[in-house]
Amino acid sequence: MKNKRRNRLFQAFGAAGVSILLAIAIWQSGMLTAWENKVWDTQSMMLASPSPRSEDITIVLVDQQSLEWAQKNMGISWPWPRELYGAILDTINRHQARGIGFDVLFTESSSFGVSDDTALGTAIAKSKNFAAGSIFPGNIHGKLSTWPDDIPLPSLATTATLVKKTDNTPSYNFLTMPIPEVAQNAAVLCNVHHDPDQDGIYRSLHPLVFAVGIPLPSLGLGLYLAAHPDTEVSLLNQHLSVGDAVIPMNISGQALVRFRGPPGIYTRISAATLIKDEMLYRDGEHTDPAINRQLRKKYVLFGFSAPGLFDLRPTPVGAIFSGVEINATFLDNLLNNDFISPLSQNLKILVLSFSTILLGLLLAYFSSPIYMTIIALFFLLIPPALSFFLFFIGFRFEILPFECSVGGTIILSFLISYMQEGRKRRFIKHSFAHYLSPYVIEQLIEDPDRLQLGGDRKELTIFFSDLEGFTSISENLEPDQLIELLNDYLSAMTDIILEEEGTIDKYEGDAIIAFWNAPLETPDHAVRAVSAALRCQKRLKELRPLFLKQCGHEMHMRIGINSGSAVVGNLGSTNRFDYSMLGDAVNLAARLEGANKQFDSYTMISESTYKLLNNTFFCRELANLTVVGKKIPIRVYEPFLPSEYQKKKKTLETFSKALQNFYIGNFESAVIQFNTIVDEDPSAIKYLNKCKVLQENPPPQWEGVWALTSK
Repeated sequence: MKNKRRNRLFQAFGAAGVSILLAIAIWQSGMLTAWENKVWDTQSMMLASPSPRSEDITIVLVDQQSLEWAQKNMGISWPWPRELYGAILDTINRHQARGIGFDVLFTESSSFGVSDDTALGTAIAKSKNFAAGSIFPGNIHGKLSTWPDDIPLPSLATTATLVKKTDNTPSYNFLTMPIPEVAQNAAVLCNVHHDPDQDGIYRSLHPLVFAVGIPLPSLGLGLYLAAHPDTEVSLLNQHLSVGDAVIPMNISGQALVRFRGPPGIYTRISAATLIKDEMLYRDGEHTDPAINRQLRKKYVLFGFSAPGLFDLRPTPVGAIFSGVEINATFLDNLLNNDFISPLSQNLKILVLSFSTILLGLLLAYFSSPIYMTIIALFFLLIPPALSFFLFFIGFRFEILPFECSVGGTIILSFLISYMQEGRKRRFIKHSFAHYLSPYVIEQLIEDPDRLQLGGDRKELTIFFSDLEGFTSISENLEPDQLIELLNDYLSAMTDIILEEEGTIDKYEGDAIIAFWNAPLETPDHAVRAVSAALRCQKRLKELRPLFLKQCGHEMHMRIGINSGSAVVGNLGSTNRFDYSMLGDAVNLAARLEGANKQFDSYTMISESTYKLLNNTFFCRELANLTVVGKKIPIRVYEPFLPSEYQKKKKTLETFSKALQNFYIGNFESAVIQFNTIVDEDPSAIKYLNKCKVLQENPPPQWEGVWALTSK
């Protein structure tokens, strides 16, 4: 048992350990990144279609409709003069937006002249909450390597004790600034440089980068800071605190964006609509009140969505997603404080290791193919289920490393189980081939757990048989003749026992010892044992003429059968053993085989076996006797095949009546009745003689028990 437990532990930890190491190695190599991103995209699509979004965000877009309207009604083609941006900005300010963020690079002076830039600068100056997404940092290209003296430092840079660069925060050596009219008048200057993942999909943004040593927020964060200039910002390790909100970042300093749904879920206003509204306002005409509802107290982002303006990006939830809408989604996450947090690497490895080891243990201890399949499927479903659950509560959980580890453990466990199964099959065939039927062996091979080796107490039906007068027969035969006779006889009897799903315990010369209900459960074990006994007697009768020619004697077989509790298992040394049985029930079956001599019967079963037959066979009560070594009497019976019983029915009925008189001590009546059937029933002769002895020597206290004095 200890070795078995040790082997299972070795199997569990071996399969799990190898799988964990391989999964971590593959994981760390980056081989799973592309596939994991696809899984994340699928998950984002399924869980963001669409999810609740902030009603406080409005996006103003230069869409295709705006370009066509400006061309048709104003004769202005792209690029627009910046005074149009100023008009849009004036409209937004007039409707008292909470904050304004422009996702536009104003790095070059206007082609329409200085006055055009001045008009834009004037409009920005009127806004106290304007965030300009106009700084483009880089490590190779950029116009400046230091912050310009004429541009005020960003507010984040002045809180140096709170916002300091960490190892995972991106840093750039150069930057390209917007024109002074924008840079000097904007409340917040923002970084607009964001790289997609290796497959070109935008899944995350850098909330904060450092360019020439100066911290720059993303446009979404910058717009929030422009609207709430007193907000305290602090950067600690992989977390950026913004007021009460926390932005979790990965080791690259990126924040994973929780997309709310496909493009177009936020309130959208065409830029042309705001230009027309501003023109009406300046002409003293009535403006559209719906615009006020869309802008008042809102966080307003301005950007491009017209296909020709090249600001469309692929995301997990849509292949055509405007850059400004990605920034809007980031701002939405910030307002709701529900960014997706990456789990720590140590925690993921711990969970992976624990779940894999648990799987290995379960597969080792529940080695049935059905159980292993159920456990395997359950553990394969755990990572996606856990990933979906964690997504809802705000965590990203990589599925594939866990599936690799789980899958590896499953494959190795099934492989180990298959190899062990092969050894177990060979062991079963080697151990049982000589004393179990092929059918039973196949059943054991299909379900080895049904085989309880090493000793088990079970309810058995035990079969003992012996040839009558075989000593005399063997003395008159040459050795080769004796072996041939025995082999013919034992083969015929063994075939029947195995056909009835019995187990051959051993052969002792001409004796056969067998039992039922082990190693496989056989609910009708008593019926099968008695059936085997009757079939053996019938087969021996058929073979008797052949055996008579071989040995010169008629061969008769005595059989004793008993049902009861016995210990059964492999008995012997580690190198050589027999699957055998021990117990009083076994000894009684042996005694009943010998008791046949006292009654000239050839098949005797105990009362315990008789009760288990449930009238399957016709039986006559043969005696109430005590065997040698036992004081408690038992009733014994003689079973018959139906055809044989019908032939002897009248004789057996007379025997039964005589036996009842014998039990009550009415020996005179018993003698008369037994005397009428002595020619048909050898057992009646035995009882007739017994009655005469008892008449001559009456016992002092008669209990109807025939006490055997020999085995």
